[in-house]
Amino acid sequence: MGSVKDLKIMEKATSSKPGVGQFYYSDRYSVFDWGEMPDEIKNKGKALSMMGAFFFEKLEEMGIKTHYQGLLLNGKVHRLSELSEASDTMQVSLVRVIKPKLESNLYDYSIYNQNETNFLIPLEVIYRNSLPAGSSVFKRLENGSLTLNEIGLDKMPEPGMVLQNAILDASTKLEVTDRYLPWKEAQEIAALSDSELVIIKSTTQQINELITQYVKNVSLTNEDGKVEYGFDENRNLILVDVLGTPDECRFTYEGIPVSKEVTRIYYRKSPWFNEVEEAKQKDRLNWKEHVNNPPPPLPPKFAELVSQMYQSICNEITQKEWFDTPSLKNILNEIKEFI
Repeated sequence: MGSVKDLKIMEKATSSKPGVGQFYYSDRYSVFDWGEMPDEIKNKGKALSMMGAFFFEKLEEMGIKTHYQGLLLNGKVHRLSELSEASDTMQVSLVRVIKPKLESNLYDYSIYNQNETNFLIPLEVIYRNSLPAGSSVFKRLENGSLTLNEIGLDKMPEPGMVLQNAILDASTKLEVTDRYLPWKEAQEIAALSDSELVIIKSTTQQINELITQYVKNVSLTNEDGKVEYGFDENRNLILVDVLGTPDECRFTYEGIPVSKEVTRIYYRKSPWFNEVEEAKQKDRLNWKEHVNNPPPPLPPKFAELVSQMYQSICNEITQKEWFDTPSLKNILNEIKEFI
C-alpha cells in the first residue's frame, strides 16, 4: 500500500522472471512527501489509471517497452479500446525492488553492482520544458546545489521561463526523502553503463515529446514530468510505475496548474507547510517526527473542483467521455479563487 496507489502481487518477481501485479489507483493523494492526506479526491484513481494506460499504449506503438499489460475490469484484462467505462486497476509486469542499505544516515548502493536483471532502477528521471514558479530548480540554484552550467543556462532564470531544450534531471527513488543528484552520481549509484544512461536520456526525451504533443492538442502545456525505469530479465530497459498523468507531470492552462500542484499551492499558505519545511531542515531522514500538527483538510468545494479537474483532463486527453464533468476551462476558472 502506497500513499496514492496500492499494489497486489499475483506472482513475485525473481532475477530471471518478471512477476505479475495489479496497481489499484486510489482517490488518495500526497504532497511534500507527507504520505496520505486527510481528503480523498473522488474518481482521481480512475482518471489516473486511464491516462496512464493511454500513454503506455501509445509508447508501445512507438516500440518503447513498458511493464503495462492492460486494465482490469470484471476480472479480465483489457486494452483501452475494449472498455466502455473507466477502470481504477492496471495489471503490470513486476520487477524486483532492491533497497539500498542505510548505515549511519548514509545510503549504501553497492548492492546494485551485484544485481544485473529484473529490478527497479533506484532513480526518478525528470524532464523540464520550462521553469514555472514553484519549480525546485530555483531553490537549488539559490542554495548552490545546482549550477547554471549544469542546466545549460548563462544567467539566472525567471519564473515561467520556457526552455529552448528540455533539462533532464535525476533524483533518488528509494530514500526516505528524495534528493536530486548530478548525473554522474546517478549513474554510479544505479550501476549504469554509459550506453544505458544514453538510452534512459533519449527515451525520456521521446516520452516528453509524446506527452507534450497530446496535451498541446487540448490547449495544455507540459511544463515537466517524471519517469521511472527498470531492467527486465534480459537487462533491457523497461518503463515502470506510471507516466503522463497530472500526478507525474506538471500541466498548465494559461499559467494555471492542471495537476496536484493546485493542492500544493493551497497548502503552501498553511502553517502546516511551514512546520514541514522547518522539520526537513532539522532532520532529513526523520523529519515527520518534528511535525506536531497534521495537515488540515481541503475546503469541500475546492476538493470537488480538484476531482472534476482530474476527470475532465482524462476525458480531454484520451478523447473519450469516461466521466460526466464540466469542461476543464470552466473548472479551472473556479479553482483560481482558491489558489
